[in-house]
Amino acid sequence: MEFESKGLISLEIEGEVYGYKLYESLDSLTKTKSQRKSAKELNISHTVFNRRILRAEKKLGFKLTEKLGNGTELTKEGLDLLEEFKKYAIQIEKTPTINIVGGHISTGLLESIELPFKTNIYSSNDEDAFELAKRGVVDILTLDDPLIAFERDINFYPIAYDYLVLISSPDSEKIESISDLENLDFVSVSGSAQRLAWNSLKHYDIHVNIKENVSSQFDAYKKVRNSKNLHTFLNASYFKGNELLKFDTQHVISLIKVNEDKAKVDEFIKYLTNEAQESIEKQGFTPM
Repeated sequence: MEFESKGLISLEIEGEVYGYKLYESLDSLTKTKSQRKSAKELNISHTVFNRRILRAEKKLGFKLTEKLGNGTELTKEGLDLLEEFKKYAIQIEKTPTINIVGGHISTGLLESIELPFKTNIYSSNDEDAFELAKRGVVDILTLDDPLIAFERDINFYPIAYDYLVLISSPDSEKIESISDLENLDFVSVSGSAQRLAWNSLKHYDIHVNIKENVSSQFDAYKKVRNSKNLHTFLNASYFKGNELLKFDTQHVISLIKVNEDKAKVDEFIKYLTNEAQESIEKQGFTPM
């Protein structure tokens, strides 16, 4: 039986995801030896508790619990599953350092302000960062664009606002209106908030040509500035440019709490949403 830690969504076993509530139930059963007592402890009905176990057993193809006298015990497979979850929980809790992964803009913001916490910060695009967070090897996921959270109905914590500016090659003609963008050549950045710009242009019925896709806003900037008649949309917090789509592209820079059990994570989020707002503003972002 192969287990894979999934962080935000607990464990994946042979393609099926099993959430934290299942492991909470199994852990309770090892103490109470009774489904009814465990249901009461978890503040759910006995029916809901029993259904949770039966549904998991049907997916897994093996029993998680067994009757012993008047009580209920975990089977060997149930104990193995619970042990794997506990190993994962220990893995992400064992260090006081807050491990963070996220988009280039949001992690760049965290690296640029003074933080009274020990942190390890890893920068990527939003999509790759989310995949890493799902493995459960980090405590916090930061997002340059909240789309991933919206799509999956994941709670997130806003820490700042940002918007996109138009960056053009040095020899490009001056852009004065949205209609001037018609048929221009652009560099896109995967996993960034640029979707807001493309959606806005579509709304205005403006067609543009995506000539190249890169993974970093900084790569896009270099390509545009070293080319002829090339354009891109980048975050205003890091780049100076044409604010043509400022109000169309305003978006939230946010955090997702991956590790629910490390107290330092809550302290970190509280700090960013309160005391750190002045520092965030000094970095070119609009505070909350």
